[in-house]
Amino acid sequence: MKLIVGLGNPGSDYQFTPHNLGFLAIDRIAGSLGVEVRNRQCRALTARAIVADQMVLLAKPETFMNLSGVAVRELIQEYDAKPESDLIVIQDELDFPLGTLRIHTRRSSAGHNGIESIIGALGTQDFLRIRMGVAPERKVGDGAEYLLSPMKKKELEVVDGILDTAEEAVKVILKEGPAAAMNRFNRKEPEEEKD
Repeated sequence: MKLIVGLGNPGSDYQFTPHNLGFLAIDRIAGSLGVEVRNRQCRALTARAIVADQMVLLAKPETFMNLSGVAVRELIQEYDAKPESDLIVIQDELDFPLGTLRIHTRRSSAGHNGIESIIGALGTQDFLRIRMGVAPERKVGDGAEYLLSPMKKKELEVVDGILDTAEEAVKVILKEGPAAAMNRFNRKEPEEEKD
């Protein structure tokens, strides 16, 4: 069983904030598969589905972002899963421009509290992450405040595209493996190369 965990904060107040891109990605995948992420187990909302011919558990921790590791550790134990081969975490990333996506493994948290919590709970950095950029075009005050504020219509239009890309990335990881997915999705765009 592969565990695909999207990070976010529960509750309608946070639903369309940059920090909830992980939840939105899980909802997008579930919607495409015709399943609802509503079973409660291991402090998370979950749904079973088949993606790229593999049985997966889609999960959204209900512990709030800073305690995501509590739910992830319980899911890992419940399904006897190995973080390095069975866990994919989908997260927002303030270090990347809005609309970009990168796949990484064996990285530090880079200051992301949800990832920090998971690393602490599992005792390893060795798990796959799909990092979706949320950084605004120009600096807007406090990062934490921005992450927890509702996105504007223009931003949501960009997010819609990146959610499709995240769904495709999950399929490629499961079908062709992490290395193939990194090779395909981590290529720099021409504008990035100029910087």
